Amino acid sequence: MPELPEVETIKTQLNKLKGKKITEIDVKLAKMIKNVSAGFFKKKVGGARIKEVRRRAKLLIIDLDNGYSLVIHLKISGQIMFIKTLKPKNIKTFTHLIYHFSDKSCLLHNDLRRFGYVKLLKTDDLEKFFIQENYGPEPLDKDFNCEKFTELLSKKPNKRIKPLLMDQTFIAGVGNIYAQEACWCAEILPVRLVKTLSGKEIKNLYNCLIRILKAAIKDRGTTAADDNYVDARGKQGKYTFELKVYQRGNQKCFRCQAAIKRIVLAGRGTSYCPGCQK
Repeated sequence: MPELPEVETIKTQLNKLKGKKITEIDVKLAKMIKNVSAGFFKKKVGGARIKEVRRRAKLLIIDLDNGYSLVIHLKISGQIMFIKTLKPKNIKTFTHLIYHFSDKSCLLHNDLRRFGYVKLLKTDDLEKFFIQENYGPEPLDKDFNCEKFTELLSKKPNKRIKPLLMDQTFIAGVGNIYAQEACWCAEILPVRLVKTLSGKEIKNLYNCLIRILKAAIKDRGTTAADDNYVDARGKQGKYTFELKVYQRGNQKCFRCQAAIKRIVLAGRGTSYCPGCQK
């Protein structure tokens, strides 16, 4: 599932489309639009221009100049791809929405497994929507420092650290990939209870998480072995080559050479090193 770095990458790339006019939308799978009818969606989006592209948690938000916003969740296998000139080969069986621009370029919303969605909301209602979704703070915001992280952890003493990092009400945007990588970086077992972490371990975990998220953004995210993620230009993320434990079960740890183990934790596959994560 695309996480913060992947959605941030797409957001940055799509911001270059500001000012483009959407002339029409091909809706090939109406159920991708969750809160309004396909007809209403096409009526309100068609004719509008892109004003701004933003991200909140794992959501991609495209603000339009008519007071509405597209809220897109890519879920497990969603893709948002910009095509300068649409050709038949660009359209897949899992291309469900096509946004056509006045200059003949377009935006494709692909989703192989069909778990993703787009919602059409009034831009003024977005903050209320985010509150309803109960998203936690953004880890890359300037005011999200180690003290804030420590404070949040102190309220969840009996939670296991790796599932907590993935809890979108705790911190927004972190998922299975980067929670595992942060735990490895900080040499912390993903099954540890928060109350067992020392102040030094919390500081290390905070620094690791922020550093890894920033590095992943720089590398345009991660395209893992079982992943369908590509950026808005159709290219795979390069952070794949920097992964230390994710999907590396039974391989040697880069740090201590012990064999990486894989378990299921809170319903998600989780890899860790039993040699250097304590």
